[in-house]
Amino acid sequence: MNPVERYEDLPGQARIFGRPAPAWPAMAAFAGAAWPPLILTLPFWPPSSWTPGRELDWRLMVLIIGLIAVPAGLWRISVERSRSGRPATRLGVIWRFMLFGGLLAGALQAAMAVILMVAGWFEAGGFLQALGASETTLLIFGVGFLPITIAGGVSYGLWAGLCAAFIAFEAKPAVKDRLGLMPKG
Repeated sequence: MNPVERYEDLPGQARIFGRPAPAWPAMAAFAGAAWPPLILTLPFWPPSSWTPGRELDWRLMVLIIGLIAVPAGLWRISVERSRSGRPATRLGVIWRFMLFGGLLAGALQAAMAVILMVAGWFEAGGFLQALGASETTLLIFGVGFLPITIAGGVSYGLWAGLCAAFIAFEAKPAVKDRLGLMPKG
């Protein structure tokens, strides 16, 4: 193994460029949404309900969110790359997916806690029962599960970022554009 003498010698620091065919980002999006813990557990513990609604299995719900969030993340990265040229490395792509995966998971968990709290108000028999249901719901879903959910979102983001960085982008050595004829990455 070569000694690390410069920042560019660290893994994941090579300059990346988007692959030219439109199929590569689509493959990266599907591979990124197919988080292994979700896919591997479905055959062993089949969902009790496949229909959309309150009883939908959480793994299917997370898979649906991933099928929306991963292409949105790839689109956002392409917009950012066209505007500022960043992220310019695979590590930058992975870090963005991890950051926004954790933020999205936390935001969705907080939204679910608020929705469940409001739903508890309509099911309560009185004001004090609604107050107790609100406290319990916010403590369990808003406080207790929030760190677990954020850790899961970061893990999902790591997987999606790895898929995006290695499927949708390719590393190329930096070449000086002496004549100004090369396409911008």
